Amino acid sequence: MSSIIIILLVIGAIIASQSLFIVDETNQAIILQFGEPIKTVQTPGLNAKVPFLQNVILFEKRILSSDAPPQEYLTTDKKRLVVDHVTRWQITDPLLFFKAVRTEAGARARLDDIVFSELRQELAIISFKDVIAEERENIEERVAKSSAEKASEFGINVVDVRTKRADLPEEVEQSVFDRMRAERQRESSLFRAEGEEQANIIRAQADRAGTVIRAEGEREAQQLRGEGEAAAISIYAEALSQDPEFYAFSRRLEAYAGILNQGDTVIIPADAEFFRFLINNGLQPAAVVQQTE
Repeated sequence: MSSIIIILLVIGAIIASQSLFIVDETNQAIILQFGEPIKTVQTPGLNAKVPFLQNVILFEKRILSSDAPPQEYLTTDKKRLVVDHVTRWQITDPLLFFKAVRTEAGARARLDDIVFSELRQELAIISFKDVIAEERENIEERVAKSSAEKASEFGINVVDVRTKRADLPEEVEQSVFDRMRAERQRESSLFRAEGEEQANIIRAQADRAGTVIRAEGEREAQQLRGEGEAAAISIYAEALSQDPEFYAFSRRLEAYAGILNQGDTVIIPADAEFFRFLINNGLQPAAVVQQTE
């Protein structure tokens, strides 16, 4: 009897597991009977189905993303451009989604084709410069809007399209970088030449100013020197007029200081006029004779 009860409980559990299913807040579901969809469940909770005849397929309710491989496009000015984009999308009608694309992988493939086509149409009417500099956000908005209109046929809502990267093809990048480098080198050479020219001008102005300053200084020095010499001559003349003998004595001492050093031995003739202040008390020879007499 107990074994029968256990068997019945097991059978009941199996039937219950086949009859009941739970849809959480992140999912939505469709019920299939013999492979054909018959019902859509989009509210969270416990739901029932016919055991063994019906099965349940769950789909994401949250926003999904499709990271497509980079593709090459041609702009209106015939420039090649590689764009890497990401599409964010959401399943809004699981029944239509299942009938149109079946799985998320199928949805991504169809969605990538749509976005590729819309991007190609948009970039074909915009220049390369505008794509890189100013129009990227506007392009993304227009592509997302037009893609959403076409994707609605598959039960999909396109939330947005964002470009991760928009660059030149690799084989073109190097030539562009070389051209940019050459242009920068040309500009730097121009700046250096202009700087050297300005430096030469400044050096020439400084040299000219230095020459003028030195000439002015030399002229002023000569003028001061002349004034000093004139003053010295005037002083000497006044001294000579007041006491010629003292003046001669002073001048002769200055001469002695210039030619004699301490410790020098000097042999002086008795009639040496130049050294007369060192001998005979500085008197003239005639004066010395008169004193001896």
